[in-house]
Amino acid sequence: MGLRYRAPRNATQGRENSRASVFPVTTSDDGNPEQPTLKDQLVGTWNLVSYRVEEKDTGTFINAMGPSPRGRVIFTPDGWVAFNLEGSHRHPAETEADYPGLMKTLVAYIGRYRVEGNQWIKQVQTAWAPEWVGTEQRRTVVVSGTTADVTTPWRKMPNWAQGRLSRSLIRFQRAEDGA
Repeated sequence: MGLRYRAPRNATQGRENSRASVFPVTTSDDGNPEQPTLKDQLVGTWNLVSYRVEEKDTGTFINAMGPSPRGRVIFTPDGWVAFNLEGSHRHPAETEADYPGLMKTLVAYIGRYRVEGNQWIKQVQTAWAPEWVGTEQRRTVVVSGTTADVTTPWRKMPNWAQGRLSRSLIRFQRAEDGA
């Protein structure tokens, strides 16, 4: 078996030597490329593109993070993940009363991750919401080229849906070099 690097489809079109869009591909004993693992595909930096929240009971979507959320997720080859996702139109707090509202448009945590099938599972070590520290969080992910679509399980979020079950549907785009 050998190890070489291959860019996802259309990821480096017109951009030679783009390290942000490559992931390792192993080769079998006969030299044919094997499919990259999900972990291989996840390693690197991803920009948040969209964040939608669906309520389980009604099927309605909550505009929890607004029309243009921002943020990043970083997966390291040695199993660390860091998330910082923010809602649209966040402004610095002007009074103490403004801080709780800012917390409703933030998801941030760091922890160790592993991959099982089509899911990444993270053991949260620090988080914006103390109740997440020490928990295991599962996410189903589909990587297609430079896009990753993520679905959370149904759960009660501390930020929205007032204690009702909801799930998040999140889209990321692989970050460009220097972005």
